[in-house]
Amino acid sequence: MGQSDTRARIQSAATALFRRHGYSATGLKRIATEAHAPFGSIYHFFPGGKQQLAEDMIRTSGTEYGRTVLALLDSVPDPMESLVHAFEAAADDLAATDYADACPIGTVALEVASSNEVLRGATADVFEEWVGAAAQWFGRWVADPETARSLAYSMIMMLEGAFMLSRAARDPEPLRVAGRSMAELLRTAVAQAGEG
Repeated sequence: MGQSDTRARIQSAATALFRRHGYSATGLKRIATEAHAPFGSIYHFFPGGKQQLAEDMIRTSGTEYGRTVLALLDSVPDPMESLVHAFEAAADDLAATDYADACPIGTVALEVASSNEVLRGATADVFEEWVGAAAQWFGRWVADPETARSLAYSMIMMLEGAFMLSRAARDPEPLRVAGRSMAELLRTAVAQAGEG
């Protein structure tokens, strides 16, 4: 096993632990244990320690998750059906992980918003990346950039809020409701654009 394999195992373990337990509850020793890596290798690859590892996780897994969501949206031709499909997939995935794995950055974002400026900035950057990409996607069906951006914000807010409700209730229904609600928001926006 090479250095890149060790680094990848550390990143993978950190991503899973931060996603499930948050920043404060995840220690470097646990990350090393889960990664089957020597403790010192964390500092070899991430000299900034836990904060650097968390920032790397936010930026890397956040970007990957955004691509995954867009791929789900692009997998169904009809945009309203596509929104329902994407939220259904999120509901199924969450239930399959016993309600442990939701958004890869949501748990950390809530925790560090007022306590760690570096990590807050990283989560803000990723959320803005998601909003920009989603606004482009919505822009295929609504010409007004402000409306497309508003729909993008709504989708991300509904997804994050639905994840929280689903995890708390251990029930995928909030995600399913959010998907249907987003489809209706888009349907209304498209209809209003057609009337204008």
